[in-house]
Amino acid sequence: MKRKQALPELLAPAGDYDALVAAVLGGADAVYVGGRRFGARAYAKNFDGEELSRAIRFCHLFGVRLYVTLNTLILDKEVSEALEYAKTLHAMGVDALIVADVGIAALIKKTLPELELHASTQMGVHNTKGADFAYKLGCNRVVLARECSAEDISAITANSLADCEVFVHGALCVCHSGQCLMSSMVGARSGNRGECAQPCRLPYNSGKYVLSLNDLSLAEHINELIDSGVSSLKIEGRMKSPTYVYEVTSIYRKLLDTHRNASADEKKRLSDVFSRGGVFTDGYFVSDLKNKMTGVRTDSDKKASKDLTTACLTAPKCKIRARASFRSGEPCTLTFTADVHSLWDERGAKTGEGYNYGQISVTVNSDVPAPAENAPLTHEGVCERLAKLGNTPFILSTSDIELVLDERINLAPSKINELRRECVAKLLDAFGKKLGNLCENNISPLPRGEFYAEINPQKASKHMKTALFFSPTLLTGVFKKSSELIRGLDILFVPLHSRSEAGEARPKVTGVYLPPVIMEHEWQEVCSELKNARAEGIKYALIGNVSQIELALECGMIPIGDFRLNVTNGYASSVFRALGVRHIIMSAELTVPQARDIGGGVITFGRIPLMITERCFIRENFGCERCGRACLRDRLGSSFPMMREYPHRNVIFNSTVTYMGDKREELRRAGLLHEHFIFSTERAEECIALMSAYQSGERLSVPHRRLGKRETPQK
Repeated sequence: MKRKQALPELLAPAGDYDALVAAVLGGADAVYVGGRRFGARAYAKNFDGEELSRAIRFCHLFGVRLYVTLNTLILDKEVSEALEYAKTLHAMGVDALIVADVGIAALIKKTLPELELHASTQMGVHNTKGADFAYKLGCNRVVLARECSAEDISAITANSLADCEVFVHGALCVCHSGQCLMSSMVGARSGNRGECAQPCRLPYNSGKYVLSLNDLSLAEHINELIDSGVSSLKIEGRMKSPTYVYEVTSIYRKLLDTHRNASADEKKRLSDVFSRGGVFTDGYFVSDLKNKMTGVRTDSDKKASKDLTTACLTAPKCKIRARASFRSGEPCTLTFTADVHSLWDERGAKTGEGYNYGQISVTVNSDVPAPAENAPLTHEGVCERLAKLGNTPFILSTSDIELVLDERINLAPSKINELRRECVAKLLDAFGKKLGNLCENNISPLPRGEFYAEINPQKASKHMKTALFFSPTLLTGVFKKSSELIRGLDILFVPLHSRSEAGEARPKVTGVYLPPVIMEHEWQEVCSELKNARAEGIKYALIGNVSQIELALECGMIPIGDFRLNVTNGYASSVFRALGVRHIIMSAELTVPQARDIGGGVITFGRIPLMITERCFIRENFGCERCGRACLRDRLGSSFPMMREYPHRNVIFNSTVTYMGDKREELRRAGLLHEHFIFSTERAEECIALMSAYQSGERLSVPHRRLGKRETPQK
């Protein structure tokens, strides 16, 4: 959906209150922050309840919207807490929540239908179908994947039901968002739970920083972004300093207001603020992944940032006027008035562009004053007490107070203080309401949240075995040497675009694995291939993205949910199953007890894919002739195999296999009867040996992982 306002919203990050002030002073139209729970930047300072309340009031005072992240995957035991947190945030007056978990999004929309939701980039939206899924789930806005090109962004924006937001500046994850398990599997810190240890920033293959991407900057593409129709331009950086937030925000503010791309001086300023090697990348946006996109932060970069001088970032105060009446026999009244028009225009806010914001006035009443016996109220004394606004965001001069005061009356100082505090609170609330009213016409209609389903654990009644062979040739090799192992599998999946590579000498394949990422410009080709597969008699589609459910059903396939759907709670499972997903393989991060409470399939054998990258690191670092045989080797000597994904993306696998062959009785007791196997870079003989051990319930003597646990050392 193309935006209604002339310019996109400028959305800035804030990891603490000082950074929030910097964002507002820099000219942000909106700021996004995290609370102490459920945010994808768990190691930022973030905001507690009192700080968040203060932040909301400060932002609304200056015509700035405030969004809060609730964009981690939620476990079943956390669902109630997450929902209560959403209710608290709504009551505080936050303007939107940024969500990633499908189940929590559906539950919040059912419980708080009037609360605006934004689908996080962690939801993995790369195309129009994905954006529409998020909208029907209950999200007004979708944060598109950083890997989308300019053409794809324009196409999605033009055709989707939801408003679209894109990242324009800041750090880039090398893996598609929501699809990275490397930190979780290797370091026991889940990126999907906000705890990423950034293993992509470490050296591999003899000290090379092959996965460390340069920061994104689209400062040279402002006019294209304006013309694309996107609703919001987002700056990454909740871990960054107030100086970073102010400098980057203020530059993008100027570029938007003047409808121009960055000058050489402005690009240099952005580089000085923060860069890796003094350069940025726009490779995804311009569809050029061959240019240099990797880089590391050098001592020179750090010195440039340290030497940077910036403006004073003291939070300003809003000057107000007051009118008070203290009359004998009547309740006391106090009115505060703020000139919104001058305040918001001076800051440079663009909300309601071209609109005269006018004034805000609020009035409160207090008790009837009593006759004074000794010390009656004086004009000077009342004015001084009313002007004591302390730590509030307002300032009131005694000369700006119009006071009507009868003689020989009295009112307790505590009552006057209470009257003043109540008027301040009411004025702050009025700013938030006025901002909300002005923004209503610029926001897409609130979606209904069509996908909510009551929680209903998926308890299997019989054993089921499914397997994905990334290489059809490997499947043929295993079948030739040990056909009985293959015949024991209920559904065989091979990649959609390579399903015919192994010829006829193989078992009948009944399922295809869809590419986890399907960009907008790739959609029609994938759709055509899927229809061909169905015509060939293939019945099942292994789907790993929210956009693919409807695609599979439209092509006559039965959708099977891959672990990439990131199901970590029963609500998410229920949503997907209500939409027609027959079976669901749950998140690879779950332990057996956590998976038991949801019900569904689990990965019980194989190397789990840790990353899917838009760039082909095999071609860049090893050459195309090494495709299928390349690997990354970390500082400890662990090797992470790499394979090609559709069309030239890469998938990076774990260095060790997950193995539950000797734990099958534990799985059975937990009701986890759907076992899923992954075959990737193994040789046929190796597959047969491992699967034979699995079927026999043997314990492996080589390092391996368990469900939701780090690898077991060799014995």
